[in-house]
Amino acid sequence: EGVPGGFASVYAELGNLELLGTARRGYFVEGLGGAQFALPGAVERLRSLPEDDGSFLLLAATDPANPYGASLPWPKPPSGRRPARTPGAHVLLRDGAPVLYVERGGKGIVRLVELDAGELAAAVAALADAVASGRLPKLAIEKLDGEPVIGSGSEETLLDAGFSRGPRKLTLAAG
Repeated sequence: EGVPGGFASVYAELGNLELLGTARRGYFVEGLGGAQFALPGAVERLRSLPEDDGSFLLLAATDPANPYGASLPWPKPPSGRRPARTPGAHVLLRDGAPVLYVERGGKGIVRLVELDAGELAAAVAALADAVASGRLPKLAIEKLDGEPVIGSGSEETLLDAGFSRGPRKLTLAAG
């Protein structure tokens, strides 16, 4: 990225690095088209990644480790609300796939994929853990998928995760 002339201008040199054995060509990142090049050590690290285990990872939406909204498109949320790489926003990944988007300021959550009640409860519990550990500031959720959270069918799920009911929002702060 950011190379004058784009990928085409460096492709020949990357091909030379492959001939020298310094780089490898292949398709390493699913969803990215075209040839990809990587150092041999990086290829081995990718191959040694653990299998999907359902673990969650919270990243700032602008974190370079978050490929969504930069090199990969955001998924199309069922609600139609579009996430963005906005400072102060966060994305919750499960096994590397985005599942929840926390809007800037922690006032809203957008489900990025269809989640059943159990999956939503697990994702909300991961957000609660992030708040408890200080990785995420206080949450004051007013909206879920753009609709008021108070009175929604998911209100109990957030309350079960430790959120407190307020007049228009559900809040959670490090205790």
